[in-house]
Amino acid sequence: MTQDNNTGDQPPPEPPKRGSMRFQDANTQPREPSLAEQRARRQALADEERNEELARQADAKAATRRKILIGSGVTVGLVGLVATFYTVAKTENVTAVCTDKDGVVVQNDDYCDDNYVTSHGGYHSGGFLFLPIPGGGYNSYRYNYGGTGVVGQRVSGGTYDAPSARTNVTTKSGKSVQRGGFGISGKSGSGGSGKSGGS
Repeated sequence: MTQDNNTGDQPPPEPPKRGSMRFQDANTQPREPSLAEQRARRQALADEERNEELARQADAKAATRRKILIGSGVTVGLVGLVATFYTVAKTENVTAVCTDKDGVVVQNDDYCDDNYVTSHGGYHSGGFLFLPIPGGGYNSYRYNYGGTGVVGQRVSGGTYDAPSARTNVTTKSGKSVQRGGFGISGKSGSGGSGKSGGS
């Protein structure tokens, strides 16, 4: 009977191949990088710094552009607001002529002045000023704004509605009926009130 002669021996290990490393202990020093590797590292670092600088510059330009656009928008909005204010607040000049109940221009502008009429026994009602006449009765008068005409003729054009408070209203004789502004009424040239009889 034959007996196996297996004593548990392992086959001999293969010799390591040249240039390969199986492990590295703590005492092993790393090799110095070659000149090409050093140059490539320096180039990569320089490229990275340049890209970061370009990104910073692009962000700064974008921020400046945003500020300019915001500033431009604010400026345009402000100019629009000021222009609107001046358009609304712009004072207009209108000439008023005193007319009788038939729309005929009368000589005396005082007939349409509230103070003059009340100081002479008259009164104001429905947009007309009523001035007593000798022998009894009343004549009625009111201002026409913007119309034209000569004394004794019917007024042409214009309106009997009083213009806004932002309008300067004067008579042909230069008396101020209403001064423009924000609801400020003016004084007449003779020291009386500039209130219109047409309102």
